[in-house]
Formats: sequence, C-alpha cells, structure tokens
Amino acid sequence: MAPAPHHTTPATSTASTTPAGPGDADEPAARLAALAAALADETRAAICMALLEGRAWTAGELARMADVAPSTVSGHLTKLVAAGVCVIERQGRRSHVRIADAATARLVDGLAAHALPGRDAPHAVPVVSAPDPLARARTCYDHFAGRFGLAVTDAFEERGLLRTDGVFELTEEGRAWFARADIDLTRPGRRPVASSCLDWTERRRHFGGVAAARLCARALREGWVARPAEGGRALLVTRAGERVFKDLLGLDATAWV
Repeated sequence: MAPAPHHTTPATSTASTTPAGPGDADEPAARLAALAAALADETRAAICMALLEGRAWTAGELARMADVAPSTVSGHLTKLVAAGVCVIERQGRRSHVRIADAATARLVDGLAAHALPGRDAPHAVPVVSAPDPLARARTCYDHFAGRFGLAVTDAFEERGLLRTDGVFELTEEGRAWFARADIDLTRPGRRPVASSCLDWTERRRHFGGVAAARLCARALREGWVARPAEGGRALLVTRAGERVFKDLLGLDATAWV
C-alpha cells in the first residue's frame, strides 16, 4: 500500500525591509551550520547510517538500531527532519522515517568515508574485515556497494559500458546494455544517470546514479540479491543472481566472496 500523500499548508509571511543578517536561516552559512549541527551527534549519525540502506523504518526500529530509548530517538528524529536530512512518511496510523533523497544519502555516506583514518592511502587496510557481510555486498542507499559493488563497477568498465576516468558516465554501449537487460533509463529526473560514490570499506569509487539504482531495484525484485532476515544494508547474492550476473557481466562469485 502506498504511503498517504503529505498535505502541507503554506506558511504565510509578511514582507520585511530589514536586510538579512549573518545569522538569518536563509543564509547559506547558517543553513550549513544547521545541517552540521543536525549530524553532530553519535546517535543521529547512527540513525542516518541505518537509513542509508534506502528503506524507511519506524522510530521504534531506529531506536533499537541505535541502541537508545524510543523517547530519546524521537527528539533526534525531530532535529534530523528539521534539518532536511530525513523525512517522515505516514501510512495509516504508522509513521516511517527515511533519508530525504539520494543526494542527502550520498552526502552522509561521503561524510562517513571522509571521517575514516587514512582514507587517501593508496593501499589502506579496509576498515571492515573481509568476512564481514557489509564488506562483501551491501547497498549504498539504493545501489550496490562493497566488494560486489566494486566487481559490478569493474565489469562495466572492462566491457566498455562505463567510463570511470573523472566523472562516471555510461557509454553508448552501456545504454544499449541496459536496454537489452530491460532496465528503463528514461525519466531520470535531476539525478545523473551515472555517478560515483567512495566505497568506505573498499576505499574506491563504485557505480551509482539512476542506472545503478535501477539495476539494484531489478536485482532485488527478481531475487538476484536478497536482504538478510534481520534487516540491514547487507545483501546476499543468490544462486540465481550468481548465474544472472555471470551471464550479464561475466562475473564470478569469487570476485566478492
């Protein structure tokens, strides 16, 4: 069942002849400071990291994930919503929280990657151990990440489907590949068809954007990948998925296991 639409009543305002001061909420510096303040708390950061898998969660579920009391998480969510980091979707009597949009998700994931020690070292030791499910395969908001995400990225590049020098960009062959795979790339909106994210476990850029998101959505829908029963960002590439990705991209499971 689709979430009920939001009904927002426009706020009324009167014109003011007083120039905006440096602390005005509409000033870029003030807005940046408010955003930084919203993220400058370990519990709120944990909530945002949990929401990076792209799904919406209730306040109670987020409280368990962040290991805080439900009464505590409510105040944190109020601040995240006010800062535009999260939005609340209502379905009947229940409310679910999700990250505001893909751009916000990339910002949060980028900040997490930026905070890692030695992130620029060419041969840095991964921050998550090799057997960890998050390092093996996971979602980065709505596209593949971890070793599986890097394997997909490398396969696209090696086959001439994706340019990765500088800004990530699908080639004509890449667009044709998506058409053959029956993945529609029309109506991308303002989001780029292809983009890159720094993978915080592998310290390399992986394939993101509309194309990668729709590939991930198709894989989840068709059962090529699956979520663990306990939830979270980790992914399991199924036996059917191993066969499909072998056929589509020549990928072998040893590339991410």
